[in-house]
Amino acid sequence: MLTTRTLGTQGLTVSSLGLGLMGMTQSYGTPEERDEGESIATIRRAIELGVTLFDTAEAYGPYANEELFARALKQLNIPRDRIVIATKFGFKFGETGITGVDSRPAHIREAVEGSLRRLETDYIDLLYQHRVDPAVPIEDVIGAMADLVREGKVRFLGLSEAGEKTIRRAHAVHPISALQSEYSLWERNLESRIIPLLRELGIGLVPFAPLGRGFLTGSVKRAEEYPEGDFRRNDPRYQGENFDANMRAASAVRDIAKRKGATPGQIALAWLLHKGPDLVPIPGTKRRRYLEENVGAAEISLNTQEIATLDATLSPERVAGPRYNEKQMSMVDR
Repeated sequence: MLTTRTLGTQGLTVSSLGLGLMGMTQSYGTPEERDEGESIATIRRAIELGVTLFDTAEAYGPYANEELFARALKQLNIPRDRIVIATKFGFKFGETGITGVDSRPAHIREAVEGSLRRLETDYIDLLYQHRVDPAVPIEDVIGAMADLVREGKVRFLGLSEAGEKTIRRAHAVHPISALQSEYSLWERNLESRIIPLLRELGIGLVPFAPLGRGFLTGSVKRAEEYPEGDFRRNDPRYQGENFDANMRAASAVRDIAKRKGATPGQIALAWLLHKGPDLVPIPGTKRRRYLEENVGAAEISLNTQEIATLDATLSPERVAGPRYNEKQMSMVDR
């Protein structure tokens, strides 16, 4: 069973590992591979194993992911106070999906009302701005979010992929409990400045893609072998010479896993859990067997030498390729 951790200093307590729900409706695999029955069974098993933090967003689908989670909770008859629902706003949508960002206060309220309706709940435990909107001052964004806290529709506030200045300005308006951002053995961009800032301000970190979008599990293919619509097909780190270099770098994970009788994915998650009690990774999966494997990482202890080996072997200089393509990186606030 999982232990609990606290995100921020406002009283948000969650399981030491959460569950990312995105892949249940998009980004990984093909629509034919998705199985709502297995997704709901995975959510049930997560709750049995002590997972309390479930991460969704209006953008996942769009809308379909929140609706799926609501159906799961209804079918499983889970008491609302046993789970922590995290969702996000901040995009605008068209026929082709996401068409841009939109964090105007009026849109925030509209988006949150939509999420409450789809999730079939009276409140959201943790509400994130999904991406920073350069057209709207962060003070206005957080002010609108804080109004929702005062109204009882939201309990705690978060940011996603926000930079230092944005985090400081946001936190000055209303306490921020969590930053969600990519952080893993193969994506270390937060270490030099963001993580120290979070600890200075008392903000928790929720790393997404903690398994390197599957790369750190060891069972991956080259980009061109994934079907159209799968995120990894266009991931620079899965392409060409980058793939070869990253497979070599990730060999340290596989070696330590073999010695400890664990899987590479478990070692990658254990490394994150050892980075501090204020980190709560949210590995995503749509299948029970991978969920159980991920939760097992909480039982793995890494010694100082093993952590140092992983730090060095997968240092930023050893990982080849950017984490996003140019268009996606343009939406990251750094």
